[in-house]
Amino acid sequence: MTLTSEPEGPTGVIAIGVESDIVTSRQMVRKLTRQLMFTLVDQTKMITAASELSRNTLVYGGGGEMRWEIIERDHQMGLRLAFEDHGPGIADIKLALTDGWSSGAGMGMGLSGSRRLVNEFDLRTAQGEGTCVTITRWKA
Repeated sequence: MTLTSEPEGPTGVIAIGVESDIVTSRQMVRKLTRQLMFTLVDQTKMITAASELSRNTLVYGGGGEMRWEIIERDHQMGLRLAFEDHGPGIADIKLALTDGWSSGAGMGMGLSGSRRLVNEFDLRTAQGEGTCVTITRWKA
C-alpha cells in the first residue's frame, strides 16, 4: 500500500502478512491520528498499541489484517482499529492479559500494554479460529 498525503477515508484495511506491514500499519495510524488532530500523547499511545497488536497478529496469528474506522459519538471523534487473524486463538485470555506473561520470546506487554493505552479494548478469540482485538481511542 502506498501512503499519500491525502486524507484517508473513514474506513480501510491493511493486510499484515510480513514484517514490513507492521511499519505500514504504524504509518497509517500516525496519519489517521494526525488527521483527527489527536494530541501528540494520544497519537503516540494509539501508534504504540497498533504496533504491538500488528506484531501479535503476524507473530502469533500467522498474519491477518488491520481494519480502521473513523467514528463519532456525541460529537466526539475517535479511531477504532481491529486486528484480526485466523491463527490458533488464545487458550487462556486471563493469562494472556497478564503483564509480563508471553507465549513466545516477547516481553509480555503486547495485549496488556495495548489495553492500558486505549479508551476501549475488546478481545474475541476461539481455539483454532483466530483472534480479533478491537481498540478505540477518543479525541480528547
